[in-house]
Amino acid sequence: MTKQEKADDIARMLDELYPETPIPLDHKDPYTLLIAVLLSAQCTDERVNQVTPYLWQLADEPYTMSQQKVEDIKAIIRPCGLSPRKSQAIYDLSHILIEKHGGQVPQTFEELEELPGVGHKTASVVMSQAFGVPAFPVDTHIHRLAYRWCLSTGKSVEKTEKDLKRLFPREIWNKLHLQIIFFGREYCPARGHDMTQCPICSKYGRKSLMK
Repeated sequence: MTKQEKADDIARMLDELYPETPIPLDHKDPYTLLIAVLLSAQCTDERVNQVTPYLWQLADEPYTMSQQKVEDIKAIIRPCGLSPRKSQAIYDLSHILIEKHGGQVPQTFEELEELPGVGHKTASVVMSQAFGVPAFPVDTHIHRLAYRWCLSTGKSVEKTEKDLKRLFPREIWNKLHLQIIFFGREYCPARGHDMTQCPICSKYGRKSLMK
């Protein structure tokens, strides 16, 4: 079986398991999604969803957020970790959105990645989930599973993203990256994982990792 045939079969299996792909981070518009994704760095989506309602009570759009004190933002988001850096980024990017983008979240990768605290993965999530632009955000789940399934070498997240984009049709990227995340959380954890009992790893898993 070729790598492409394997990728096609994995996509089919994931589509059967997860026909619906709700966005894991609670939000109501591109701005609140952007902030939620920023907060999710080194933090679980569940924890972010517990914290953001309190942050939205303080401010849920750039104009009111830019008027808050960084210390007040930091106090709310502390449970998400890295609160000094994240709170400053939220404050600064809110000012930039007002000054450069009329208070709107920009709809290009380049402009998003110019914002404080926004890297390529965060920009990819916003572009795909807020604006429907095909993207393939690679988080730790996707990076790990792509290596386990022999779809990429695991050398870097950048390499994994390029490999997956070559293997899967552009029109399914936005759905597929969520399906892989859901699968990783339900069936394919980083530790204590018996690959012989995993629906996909047992069929396509890297033999050197098999128990």
